[in-house]
Amino acid sequence: MKNKVLRNAQWATLKKEKRKVKKEGQKQRKKEAEALGDKAPPKQIPRTIENTREADITTVDHDDEEVTFDITHDEYESYFSKTYVPKILITSSDNPHSKTIHFIRELTKIFPSSECQWRKRSSVKKMIQSAKEKNYTDVVVINEDRRVPNGMLVSHLPDGPTAYFKISNVKLTKDMKYKNIIKEFTTHRPEVILNNFQTRLGQAVSRMLASLFHYDPQFKGRRAVTFHNQRDYIFFRHHRYEFKSQKRAALRELGPRFTLRLKWLQKGTFDTIEGDYEWIIAGKRHEMETSRRRFFL
Repeated sequence: MKNKVLRNAQWATLKKEKRKVKKEGQKQRKKEAEALGDKAPPKQIPRTIENTREADITTVDHDDEEVTFDITHDEYESYFSKTYVPKILITSSDNPHSKTIHFIRELTKIFPSSECQWRKRSSVKKMIQSAKEKNYTDVVVINEDRRVPNGMLVSHLPDGPTAYFKISNVKLTKDMKYKNIIKEFTTHRPEVILNNFQTRLGQAVSRMLASLFHYDPQFKGRRAVTFHNQRDYIFFRHHRYEFKSQKRAALRELGPRFTLRLKWLQKGTFDTIEGDYEWIIAGKRHEMETSRRRFFL
């Protein structure tokens, strides 16, 4: 059909008929399930990108001896053995603007035992060396582009590893639904929830993020921090929960909220020239994304 208007109208009519047939089928299945009761067939599972994910040979099996050995001998083994308390240095790129400054200040309230220091035109390597001498366990560098935070470098001290994440969809506490919610920030150490990290790479990233927080949360503060991985995007949320009854709880988002996407993971501390990369998004944009159902974390 050459006429564009008639073609669009015919397509809209066809879509409407498909929706009608689909809705009638759902109603019919619901009536049959009510009539059959316990003998009703199981509910159909919708087909999604997540449940049709391509198999990955690096998917973690916690019963595997090799996986157990790697966990007990990696760079974070001393943290999970509770031999030290994390001490974090947070900084930014040179001359940060207001949104980046507010974002860093909110991060210092989320990460326990964290301090903020401005770069003052010092290089990242010099700051990491200085942080080692002052017994910091991690360095976090927030980069910005066009006055908006757009990148986060995390380096574990003293021997690495180092990861760089792209930051997007940053929403500060002052922009959240409730006003003056920053007053609800307490000094209690939050609980940390790491969700849906399934591969060896995802496990390394999740352990790196977990090590930024104290291993002993203070449940009295009722604060929870969540890193949820979905399709290689890591969604960060910060909530305060309140028990309404024995079976019911309410969540109140405190903020900030943002999304991370891993760009590279490097052995050792920050070194872009001679550093040994464990994983990196190589080549042109989307070159590694050979399938919509292939994920790395």
